[in-house]
Amino acid sequence: MSFRMAAYAVCIEDGRVLLARHVSPEGDNNWSLPGGRVEHGEDPFDAVIREVAEETGCDAVVDRLLGVDSRLIPAAERSVPGGPDHQNVGIFYEVRITGGQLRPEPNGAVVESVWTPIAEVAALLRASLVDIGLALAHTRPATGHVATVPVGGLILH
Repeated sequence: MSFRMAAYAVCIEDGRVLLARHVSPEGDNNWSLPGGRVEHGEDPFDAVIREVAEETGCDAVVDRLLGVDSRLIPAAERSVPGGPDHQNVGIFYEVRITGGQLRPEPNGAVVESVWTPIAEVAALLRASLVDIGLALAHTRPATGHVATVPVGGLILH
């Protein structure tokens, strides 16, 4: 089984959420929240601020921890053919943009970042973590643990 710990930014402003469009080397693309892998020895709090800057060009501050999602993705549902089952532990933060200007990620997989009306998110091809982050922002569970968020439709793992 493979494992990944990642920190994600849920930036909501005026009924819109900040999404980043990822394009793989193979040309596949989907929408995601700004964020990504927590490096060895890195604090997830610092990782989410770093990832927002790298992927979007914006400065950010963390307002609060929203919660943690631990998700097992069976090999059959992964986009990596022949790969193993995968566990993703996502740490979601409520993040506020304080400066900078949206731009593509230099030499990276994010080709654009866009403020998207929340009502339009369901129609996008997106990573499951978008729905998880929005559910955490909406419900703000006291324990920081979100019940399993049903994902379906135009969702990719």
